[in-house]
Amino acid sequence: MKKQIVFITGASSGIGKETALKLLQEGHTVYGAARRIDKMQALTDAGGYALQMDILQAQQVQAAVDKIIEAEGRIDVLINNAGYAVFGAVEDVSAEDTRRQFDVNLFGLAEVTKQVLPHMRRQKSGRILNISSMGGKLYSPLGAWYHATKHALEGWSDCLRLETKQFGIDVVIIEPGIIKTELGDVMLAPMLERSGKGPYAGLAQKLALATDRSYSRSKNYSPASVIAQVISKAIRARKPKTRYAKGKYAKPLMWMRLYLVDRLFDKVVMSQFQLK
Repeated sequence: MKKQIVFITGASSGIGKETALKLLQEGHTVYGAARRIDKMQALTDAGGYALQMDILQAQQVQAAVDKIIEAEGRIDVLINNAGYAVFGAVEDVSAEDTRRQFDVNLFGLAEVTKQVLPHMRRQKSGRILNISSMGGKLYSPLGAWYHATKHALEGWSDCLRLETKQFGIDVVIIEPGIIKTELGDVMLAPMLERSGKGPYAGLAQKLALATDRSYSRSKNYSPASVIAQVISKAIRARKPKTRYAKGKYAKPLMWMRLYLVDRLFDKVVMSQFQLK
């Protein structure tokens, strides 16, 4: 397999960390970026390069891209993995939290991509992998702002794919199912703080219990390594798919969303919380 120069964001934990380590094992040169550089010791120990970078800081993004280009002369693969989830009832989530959700999950991702694209155009090749979610096709209560960013990322990526094809650049969307990462732990406490009291309290409590139940049993989730394997496959493929859905419940739920009418799918979603 041809050695690739890989730039991956959100590399300090979860899918990003697992992917970086797998790609290093396969012989690629990997630059991992994250705000928490102290959490990337495993990456550097494995032979990778750790970059401290906040995707919301354009100067830091530019500096990271410049460093890779100076050292390697090219970037073959960009993996846009950095992201997080804001949960809470629509009327309970502040404007500040809403803006930051979009800033990280869409606008920051777009800035990283825009900084890398000129180099991929120059070399007339490249592969951009955007880590979306099955939540980019589905929906759930109290997740409006998170799902909105992932739905937006799906459409944004489709448009980018059409624009960059002429330059030999592939754009691939990865749609994980339920994956064991920090996402659930980071999501729950703020959600309960926002919506754990007041008119949406019952729903918030049931969503918290359902999430805890899902992550307490290994049969209800997939490890992050499952997505790392899919990303590796997408990088190796001569002609990659435009989308890869993988992980617990991803394919069956997305199938149901495609073929069930809205009201029926609503019932499927709400049945997970035992609500009518």
